[in-house]
Amino acid sequence: MSRSPTAADAPAEVVLTGDLRRPARLTVAALLSWPQHGARVTFECAGSGIRRHRFTGPRLHDVLTAADPVFDPTRRKDRLRFLIAVRGADGHHALLSWAEIDPDFGRAPVLLAVSLDGTPLDGTGPQLVLPQDRCGARYVSGIEAIRVDGGYAAWH
Repeated sequence: MSRSPTAADAPAEVVLTGDLRRPARLTVAALLSWPQHGARVTFECAGSGIRRHRFTGPRLHDVLTAADPVFDPTRRKDRLRFLIAVRGADGHHALLSWAEIDPDFGRAPVLLAVSLDGTPLDGTGPQLVLPQDRCGARYVSGIEAIRVDGGYAAWH
């Protein structure tokens, strides 16, 4: 017997908000249309020790740049005041600075992973992956919101 689709069947969505000229809602399927990058990572998890995984997905910088942050891209220092807050469906939060992911500064290859060890993340949503981090605390699973903020406004 088939069942009717429910809200639980809807694909997970990431809402891009904040100081953006083009805020957006993105699914894992939409993120698959971006150039995909891979990362083999090893990080320490406080609860389960050393973890090793392979993630693939678009770079956070590419996705957020397409949303057109309100800073002046010709003025490098204007970008430095922007923060990126990431929130998972489980309430876990992580904070990054724009300078960390910007090619003119930190160039961190931060991913919005759409697969984990070859398994698609369609149902749970993308995962924030920071290959440069030794500790896995800023890895956020099931991302539901990303806020770009040049004025440090609180989450609502």
